Amino acid sequence: MAQGFTRRPKRVEPTPDHGTNYITPGGIERLKAERHFLVTKDRPAVVEVVAWAASNGDRSENADYQYSKRRLRQIDGRVRFLTKRIEAAEVVDPEAPRTGQRATRAFFGATVRYATAAGEEREVSIVGEDEVNLDRGHISWASPLGRALMKSAEDDEVVLHAPGGTETLTVLEVRYERIEVEPFQVPPESSVSNGQPGKGESY
Repeated sequence: MAQGFTRRPKRVEPTPDHGTNYITPGGIERLKAERHFLVTKDRPAVVEVVAWAASNGDRSENADYQYSKRRLRQIDGRVRFLTKRIEAAEVVDPEAPRTGQRATRAFFGATVRYATAAGEEREVSIVGEDEVNLDRGHISWASPLGRALMKSAEDDEVVLHAPGGTETLTVLEVRYERIEVEPFQVPPESSVSNGQPGKGESY
C-alpha cells in the first residue's frame, strides 16, 4: 500500500487486509438492517406466496411458483452473504479519539481533501467495501484511490495508479469525523406486502 508515495511514511497503524471486513459503525448497521428485513419480512412473505402458488396445481407450469422459488433462493443467498460479512466485520469508528500520526495521516475512516494535477479540489471518505457510495464521496480503502491516499498526510504528494493512467495528487487535509452511511432501503423487488416498508423507504 506504500507504493505510489513520493516518500514512505513510517507504519504506525495496521492497514486493512482482505481477511477482515473493515467497516464503519453506520456500515455495519446497514448490513444488519438488511439482513433483519430479509429474514423477518421479505422471506416470510415469499414463503407465503410459494405455499399459495403450490396449491394451484401443476408446479412445472406455474409461473408464480417458479418465480417465487427463484426469489427465495436469491434471498437465502443474500442472507448467507450478509451473515459472512457481518461475522468478518471489524468496526472502525472514525470518531474514536486519535493521537499523533493516527490523527494526522489517512487510515481507514479518514476524510481526505485533495487536489488533482489540474488543480481541482475533491473530498472523499475512506470506507469499507460494503459502504461505497460515489455520490457521497465514499470510496473503498481497497480502490486505487483509497490505496493511494492511505497513510498520506497534509501536503503529501501521492501517485494514483488507475486504469485510466497515472496522476499525482496533493493532499490538502486529513480529518476524522462521523461518516453518514445511507440507511438500508427496501429494494423494488421486495415481496413485502402493503403496510410494510415499501419501495424507497428506509428500514
